[in-house]
Amino acid sequence: MDFHHVSVMLEETVQGLVTDPDGTYVDCTLGGGGHSHRITELLSDKGRLIGIDQDEAAIKASAARLADARCRVDIVHSNFRHLGKVLEEQGADRVDGVVFDLGVSSHQIDTAERGFSYMQDAPLDMRMDPEAAFSAYDVVNTYSEKDLDRIFHDYGEERWGRRIAQFIVKEREAKPIETTGELVDIICKAVPKAVRQAAGGHPAKRIFQAIRIEVNDELGILAETFRTAVRHLKPGGRIAIITFHSLEDRIAKQTLKEMSRGCICPPELPVCVCHHQPEIRLLGKPRQASRGELEENSRSKSAKLRIAEKLG
Repeated sequence: MDFHHVSVMLEETVQGLVTDPDGTYVDCTLGGGGHSHRITELLSDKGRLIGIDQDEAAIKASAARLADARCRVDIVHSNFRHLGKVLEEQGADRVDGVVFDLGVSSHQIDTAERGFSYMQDAPLDMRMDPEAAFSAYDVVNTYSEKDLDRIFHDYGEERWGRRIAQFIVKEREAKPIETTGELVDIICKAVPKAVRQAAGGHPAKRIFQAIRIEVNDELGILAETFRTAVRHLKPGGRIAIITFHSLEDRIAKQTLKEMSRGCICPPELPVCVCHHQPEIRLLGKPRQASRGELEENSRSKSAKLRIAEKLG
């Protein structure tokens, strides 16, 4: 299957990110190379792009797509949680821009055997890095009822999480739960039919999101990685973050807000004693996809783009 992924808010992101055609830019979520390809179109032959992805299929697809770039292109097989190490190994201690396009790619969802979709029956997997040892199978079949309830609540914000966890634990007593189809059936049994009909959306959506986040530690690595990215920006360099659900957007919002603040003393202190200086300035309000893009790409509906600039 060809690697297919439509980059959300492509022009808004790249135009807000690239300020120097001779600069060095980092795409921490390379995917099919959509944002990266557009970045390279704006760079001169003195510019440089560093792309990072943990999915070999993405790396292969993006390498082909970026083959005609006139600037230098370096593609690294890694998780962006290792951003600092990657930049050190690439000899790029200071860069002009870093972009994060968070969440799961269209290709990963549409490739049935990857196990990301509740709409297609496949082995329970959900690993963004297929070489990783830990998968959705391990979460579903080894986590206690309490831990399942916790991730369904924290990562899926699912009100029926406890009941779904109970049904999963009961079902796996007979045999392991091995496929996405089996898991969907269990979820549908746990959530009353009247509730499913009233809710409208698929009852498995939030549960699959929660398990995917747990498998890939998607939220646990964000705040520190955003801070790492800002530390490696040159003065005037920019960070662009695209989020797709409230949990990751909350982390992006809070982290950028904290880095943009001056004094961080407790409010009860009459004068500032911390002398903390802001590291970045936020460039406008979060942006969302245009009406035209929403009509062409339904997956852009929940996307938010935040851009900030490193202060000198």
